[in-house]
Formats: sequence, C-alpha cells, structure tokens
Amino acid sequence: MTKNHFTNDTNWQITNAEFMESGHMACPGCGASLSMRHVLKVLGPETIVVMPACCWAIIAGGQPTTALATPLLHTPFAVAAAAASGVRQALTAQKKENIQVLAWAGDGGTFDIGLQGISGAAERHEDMIYICYDNEAYMNTGIQQSSATPHGAWTTTTPGGKDFKYAKKDILAIIKAHDPGYLASATIAYPEDFYAKIEKAKAARGFRFIHLLAACPSGWKIDSQNSLEVTRLAVESGVFPLLELNDSGNIEKTYEPENPISVKDYLAAQGRFRKVSEKETELWQSEIDRNSSRNTS
Repeated sequence: MTKNHFTNDTNWQITNAEFMESGHMACPGCGASLSMRHVLKVLGPETIVVMPACCWAIIAGGQPTTALATPLLHTPFAVAAAAASGVRQALTAQKKENIQVLAWAGDGGTFDIGLQGISGAAERHEDMIYICYDNEAYMNTGIQQSSATPHGAWTTTTPGGKDFKYAKKDILAIIKAHDPGYLASATIAYPEDFYAKIEKAKAARGFRFIHLLAACPSGWKIDSQNSLEVTRLAVESGVFPLLELNDSGNIEKTYEPENPISVKDYLAAQGRFRKVSEKETELWQSEIDRNSSRNTS
C-alpha cells in the first residue's frame, strides 16, 4: 500500500496570480524555474527573495531587470543566509513580521560555499525560509562537481579513475542538528507533497529549510521534455526520498512508492551516468536498500 501523507484529495486553492513573469532566462525543462514559480504561488506577494550567485541569478535577469514580481536581493555566493538574516532583522525593526524572507540558492551555494552562513542562521533560529534547489552540480558555471553530486555522475571536474565513493552530502542531517523550525525534502514532480510542505514552511517560524530536487537537462544529459519524469524516477528508485522532520524530532518519509523501481532504471534515463558500471550500480542499489530499511531518524 502506498504511504503518502499528502494526497490529491486535498482541496488545493492554487492562485491564478503569477509572481514569476515570462521572459526569464531559464533553459527549457529547468526544474528550478518551475519550482520557483510554484513556491511563489504559495508564499505570495509579501515575500522578499534573497539570492546568491547561482543559475537563478541569471534566470531572473541582470540588474535592473527581474523576472520576479517580488523584491529580489542579489548577494555574493557565500552570504545568502547572512544577507537574509539582515533583511529579516530590518523587517522586524519595522514591525513587518508578515513578510516572508526567502533565501533561494543552488546546491553549490548551499552544500558548499554558503554552508557556514546557513549554519549560523540556523543556530540563531533566524525567521526565514531557506530553499536549496538542487540540480546536483555547479550548473551555472559549466557543470562542475559539488558535494551534492551523486555517485558516478559525469561533470567537467569529476576525478577520473577514482573509486565509486562520491556520494551526496546529507544536508538534511546537517540542518536537523540545528533544531530547525521546519525541515523537508520535496520536488515539484510530486505537486501535492510539494505544495503541502511549502505551506507548512510558510506557517512555521524560525529557520525553515527545504531541499528541492530540480532537474537540469543540460547537466543531467536528458531531453528537456523529460525533466519531471526523470525527477519522479529519482523518488521512485529511492535515490531522492521525500522526507520531513516530524513533531517527535525524527525524519520520516512522506511518500513511499507502491512499486519501487531499481536504481538502474533511474541511471539509464540520464547520459551523465553512462559510465557507471554494473558493479557500481549494484553497490548503489545496496546502499539505497540499507537506507530504506533503517530508521530514518
């Protein structure tokens, strides 16, 4: 039986308003652009977006233009969380507590370059939502490996001839250690789960963190029309489980595939995994099986 905390039985009242305008600079099939569009539909116009260097800094358009209908603050690569903290404190001083502060960054600016600022903001329980759209490499600067790049994925800087050991950093475990106000993983490929988690993050207070998987057709070497389908394969294979920190302080799955697929099916859908061997595929499958069977807390 499928375990799904957030089903399509929910009567979603999704606004027709658009806070992401046409004319943006995203590539066709960009999972990050689709995710932003729907995040802002939940958060609404009373939102300030803080954005470091990333694909989205280009997608939004160069100053003085922007594809967003909300205020947007561009920051250096390493300081999105610190800058968002400053924006939050300024709003508090003006008694504008109704405005959401959204830090929006890629995996490079989150898992790697911006991690120290994120840790500081989380430790201080700064009242913000931090969303990492994870396309699993430094896509904006030429598809270089990040610590969010999974086992065996091709990038322009992936070391050759090395052991099969470059797994993703467990970012949820790192943020969980800071006692966040809300913590989850999600993807727009599962919209009911996605909308529910953005709504819950909006309603919560303190430091809130959401890890979004966002397909990148050029970096993943897939056809742009297959972005959502490949993202679903990541979830159905257990490569990217949909998780949430519950009230008991444990991380639990919010969706359990009824008929899980093998990791081999997920890898075969993407050109970036072309050189992953059968033995390496079996090792990865064993890792997924171990992670699925143990307590996720």
